[in-house]
Amino acid sequence: MKIIAIIPARGGSKSIPFKNIRDFCGKPLIAWTIETAKNCPLIDRVIVSTDSKEISDIAKEHGAEVPFLRPPEFSIDTIGIEPVLKHTYEWLKENEGYEADGLIMVLPTSPARKADHLTEAIEIFKKTLADSVITVNETPANHTPYWTLTRNPDSKITLWGNVPLKKILTRRQDFPQKCYARNDIAYVLKPKNLYDPERPNLYGDKVELCVTAEPAKYEMDINTPDEWEVSEIRFKKLLLDK
Repeated sequence: MKIIAIIPARGGSKSIPFKNIRDFCGKPLIAWTIETAKNCPLIDRVIVSTDSKEISDIAKEHGAEVPFLRPPEFSIDTIGIEPVLKHTYEWLKENEGYEADGLIMVLPTSPARKADHLTEAIEIFKKTLADSVITVNETPANHTPYWTLTRNPDSKITLWGNVPLKKILTRRQDFPQKCYARNDIAYVLKPKNLYDPERPNLYGDKVELCVTAEPAKYEMDINTPDEWEVSEIRFKKLLLDK
């Protein structure tokens, strides 16, 4: 099974200018994701999809392939991620005759992931023959639907799903099931999901989860200056702990 890593890295970034190539703990931010993907033995190729020549040059310096510059229609800030992945898959198929069996999307805004995370997700993908595998964390109790409060149109406060507050479960041990939150460490998927006639998507019909151990260490999503600052502090601690 041929698995390619796709790292989407658009040049424009409004909240943090030049985010993908800005220095993050001694390397361009995108370099950490490239190097982690290259250290995963189950990934055949590491492809960066970008519209920026500067990002392309830096990505190549750190070992990624950048076989094309992303066309403008796939680089606007309102486009979803599915067309970007589909464009990369089709470009390789049409220009190189290379057809991947699976794609693993790794976002550069989550630099703390380890190669072991990617390996585990791909192994689940291969073993279960799922349409997709999503890395997740178990949701803290107060963030589950069972303890989430909402204000209805009539201003009445209830639990999620219009459940009266007086029916709240007092112990998390009594929750009927566990809840999970995506952590953006990795998305593994079959290319066919991107061609769904109802709606192209990452997930398909058969979805499996890869639950990340010690999520507080590895979950990051850098999109604002404050998130950048906090993530650098956490990442430096990870480097010291190695």
